[in-house]
Amino acid sequence: MKCAIFLAKGFEDCEALITIDMLRRADIEVDSVSITDDLKVESSHGVTLFADRLWKEINPSSYTALILPGGKLGTENLGAFEPLRDVFMKHWQEEKLTCAICAAPSLFGKWGILKGRRYTCFPDFYSPDYEGNYQMELAVQDRNLITARGMGATIEFARLIIRDLSNEANLKRVEYGMQYEHSFRVYSNQ
Repeated sequence: MKCAIFLAKGFEDCEALITIDMLRRADIEVDSVSITDDLKVESSHGVTLFADRLWKEINPSSYTALILPGGKLGTENLGAFEPLRDVFMKHWQEEKLTCAICAAPSLFGKWGILKGRRYTCFPDFYSPDYEGNYQMELAVQDRNLITARGMGATIEFARLIIRDLSNEANLKRVEYGMQYEHSFRVYSNQ
C-alpha cells in the first residue's frame, strides 16, 4: 500500500498535513509529491513544506491511492498541470482509490470522475455540470472515490482512506493515538 498526495503552490495546509500524518500513523506509506521541479511548496497560509518527491521522480501507477488536497489557489495550480489529469483518469479507470478534498473535487467534476457518483466538496465549488449526486456530508465514499468538504472534514477524509486501505482495528488504534473522541470509548475499553 502506497499513497501519493500532490502539492501545488497554494495547497490547504491542514488538508495535506493532517491526511499525511494520519496515514503515516496507520503505517500506510505516503509520498508528498511536488508537481513542480522544486521540492519546496508554499501552502495557502504561507507555510513552506518540503515534499518527499518531485513529479518527475515518481511512477504514478505504483500508488494504491492518489490524493488531492484543496485550497483555491492550490486546486487551480493542480488543474493547470495537465499531466495530473491523465494520471488521475487512468488511476480512476483502473478502479484504484481516488481522493480529493475541499475545492479539489471540482477537478474530478471537470474530468468526468463525479458523473453518477455520490460526492462532496466545499459548497462554493459544487456544480450541477458534474452530473454527480452532491452530499452535504463531511466526507463521502462511493466505491473507489473519496471526497470531503473542507479543512474541518480532514479527519473524516483521512479516516475513510485508512478504513479503505487498512482495517477497522488499525483505524481505531490511530483514532485512540490522536485522542479522536469518536472512537476513544470503544478502543480504550478493549
